[in-house]
Amino acid sequence: MSIKPFTAWVSVGCLLLTFMAGMRSAQSATPKQPILVNASVCAASLVQQIDRLIDHPEFQRSQWGILAQTLEADPQILYARNPDRYLVPASNVKLLTTAAALTQLGAQFRIRTSIYQVGTTPEGAVLQVVGRGDPSLTHAQLQALAQQIRDRSITRIATLVGDDRYFRGDAVNPSWEWEDIQAGYGAPVNSLILNQNAIGLTLVPQQVDQPLQVVWDQPSEAQGWQIVNRSRTVASDAPEFVSVGRNLSQPILTVAGQLRAGAASEPVAVSIPQPGQNFLRQFAETLRSAGIEVNQTQLLTHADDAPIATRAEIAAVQSLPLSELLVETNQFSNNLYAEALLRSLGADSPDPSQSALEAGIAALRASLTRLGIESDSYVLADGSGLSRHNGVSPAAIVETLQAMAQTNNALPYRRSLSVAGISGTLQNRFRETSVRGQLEGKTGALSGTAALSGYLNRGNRPAIVFSIVVNQANTLPGKAQQTIDEIVMLLSQYESCREFAQSP
Repeated sequence: MSIKPFTAWVSVGCLLLTFMAGMRSAQSATPKQPILVNASVCAASLVQQIDRLIDHPEFQRSQWGILAQTLEADPQILYARNPDRYLVPASNVKLLTTAAALTQLGAQFRIRTSIYQVGTTPEGAVLQVVGRGDPSLTHAQLQALAQQIRDRSITRIATLVGDDRYFRGDAVNPSWEWEDIQAGYGAPVNSLILNQNAIGLTLVPQQVDQPLQVVWDQPSEAQGWQIVNRSRTVASDAPEFVSVGRNLSQPILTVAGQLRAGAASEPVAVSIPQPGQNFLRQFAETLRSAGIEVNQTQLLTHADDAPIATRAEIAAVQSLPLSELLVETNQFSNNLYAEALLRSLGADSPDPSQSALEAGIAALRASLTRLGIESDSYVLADGSGLSRHNGVSPAAIVETLQAMAQTNNALPYRRSLSVAGISGTLQNRFRETSVRGQLEGKTGALSGTAALSGYLNRGNRPAIVFSIVVNQANTLPGKAQQTIDEIVMLLSQYESCREFAQSP
């Protein structure tokens, strides 16, 4: 299931996740193509032309932070505007999180989910499933675990215990906006994660005047939920819009709006309010479907819920290597993946008073300090960039990109980034320009915020490392992104003034 961001708001106890049909995240929308200024731009002209773009009256209330320099041992600064200022970086935070994860955990690190037999009763075995925050775990892995248990000739389980204690602290980030934590892109982060802790639905147009068909991505997740369907299919010349709401106190989903007959179906998602219970319930159902009787379930969420007995692992599944998890994290800007990786950094902290979030941020800071990143160049409240409490300077991002390029993890780090005009959130940007295929970057978008940072390859000329962040960009939709893309185009055309003078 792929979780897409939506614009959201809260209304009388019911959250509406609203988006225009056919549109995607602001990070991946197709913008107006950047304006090509010159075939080549020398240093003095580069500064003047970028200044002209960001000093435009449309941005008079905006805050820009930009740093661009060559990717070299002794880098040359090509442009700087407020490089040390704290700005809300949106999903550019993931560049710091994934750099720290690679540095501390290594590219081959995998997240293991284990089943232990902790006892036997006349009613059957007592099994404990221990989650360690694998954000990629789906029903396929539950089925694999069930088969391994069957292979052990276990057909009766007296108690299935779900151990949701690996990540200490709250599953919901206290600095996230209320509307965000109800959306699929703001799902809670716990130890027992299933299907990204979100309910995935697909809305399918029918005949004119008929309600949209609501299809569950995972039919087993429909249990216990009621759908109030107020949507309809409309003619081909009618406007399109849909909204999906989740009642805050009851398991009720409300679908409203309209899509045109014959139009493409629309994926939507909302977060699951009790992810640990959801995991345990769905695992029990998977076991029963495999012919294994489950008498009762129990969820452990606090350190003192039960002593940890001597255990023998009888089944296990592992995630893909970290290098593969980072592709989902960065290319598709997956918030849950980033948050799970951040907590993995701090999961082994010996301080029981620290939450996994706090310990993860501390471990991230230690890893970046080892890379040479100044600890006072950023302050973090999460690992994904969804929090408006993050403050990161463009210099911190550029220093991280520069440092990672010099490590043994340079290749997996850069491969995790979107490629302009080709993949991820940059797939629909720079398509018809010389930057296509040459930019490996990370996008970022929140209300009033746009960002783009990464590596700009330029053939035989030195590559450029850059970070561009704008806050308070209360302009026409897409204008900030278009301006960022125009800045990148100027950087791609940069030549030294001596080279520029010798050009025909």
